[in-house]
Amino acid sequence: MPSRRFVLKGAVGAALLLGARPVLAQLAQAELTLPFAGGERRLVTYPQKRPLIQLTSRPPQLETPFSVFDESVLTPNDAFFVRYHLANVPLAIDPENFALELTGSVDTPLRLSLAEIRRLPAIEMVAVNQCSGNSRGFVEPRVGGGQLGHGAMGNARWRGVALSTLLARAGIRAGAKQVTFNGLDTPVIDTVPDFVKALDIDHANDGEVMLAYAMNGEDLPVLNGFPLRLVVPGYYGTYWTKHVHEIRVIDSVFDGYWMKTAYRIPDNECACVAPGTAPLATIPINRFTIRSFISNVKEGDRVVADRDVTVRGFAFDSGHGIANVSLSSDGGRSWSETRLGEDMGRYAFRHWQANVRLPAGTHELKVRATGRGGETQPEMPLWNGAGYMRNVIETLRVTAA
Repeated sequence: MPSRRFVLKGAVGAALLLGARPVLAQLAQAELTLPFAGGERRLVTYPQKRPLIQLTSRPPQLETPFSVFDESVLTPNDAFFVRYHLANVPLAIDPENFALELTGSVDTPLRLSLAEIRRLPAIEMVAVNQCSGNSRGFVEPRVGGGQLGHGAMGNARWRGVALSTLLARAGIRAGAKQVTFNGLDTPVIDTVPDFVKALDIDHANDGEVMLAYAMNGEDLPVLNGFPLRLVVPGYYGTYWTKHVHEIRVIDSVFDGYWMKTAYRIPDNECACVAPGTAPLATIPINRFTIRSFISNVKEGDRVVADRDVTVRGFAFDSGHGIANVSLSSDGGRSWSETRLGEDMGRYAFRHWQANVRLPAGTHELKVRATGRGGETQPEMPLWNGAGYMRNVIETLRVTAA
């Protein structure tokens, strides 16, 4: 168990506190434009964060500049994206008085301190956290919601206790159907529903769902969920509840707003409908689609003609793992396989790299990943009214001269 001083340093720095009331400070750094209509943004700095792309300030929604993903396969804590739904962000959490409660349809309700949780057997894994609406700004026809670029995702090494360990200690009663999770962030007004999420009991008890207290070897940053956050490998970030302090086992299907009404997708194989139409039925959003990106070249770049150009990037999926990544430098007419980097686990980013030689002129670079389950990206993006789950062969246009 880290010392109190160490935990506080990793959680609530003095820069977060102004007088008796905790507030978030932000400092504007620069302006930039993301490559879609209405893409004007500010780069801002929050405590424990380098300059990030601000979508909203209350609640804070901060996107990772895409160049960060070319720095390392692990997304640094100070560059990891931030997504809140509720504006009352908890900033004055005392780790010595914090307690996690596990109640409901269990034999023995639990109340555990952070120190007790850290003494339990730990698990560790590298996994991607991705917002359901990542890349929504690129959706055509345009849809409502936060117009995000590609930076509402990140790949980190998470350490914590398996949820199954806590559930086993509490004892799940027969007939239990789901487990709900509530964080310390709260609504500003009573008419806004609290942000509570749910997982089916078998999923919650699969040994991979984790209550994480560390991220890339350090305490969770405040804005990424200190002192405990849920890690749900392969599932969209809406389930990755931050500041978890209440877990409840229930014998019914949870019908709270953020499960029954929000974060729903069309109930069909592609999670899509014809643009402008509504689905006949919906289900809660769940697993990632497979994705791949070029990270060291950006739209409109100029490269040297008739010389080898190194192109690199990363790919990920919902947990099958990446089998191969192919690159096209002629707009998709031909493809060549790339060299894959270190395999850090089936839920992690997988780096790739290739060399291409481009004659003078304009070229379309395309990247396509294939998972071990055989899934890949379609040539054209699929559409749904929420702009969720973007999945397409991404394209960058460069000029060789």
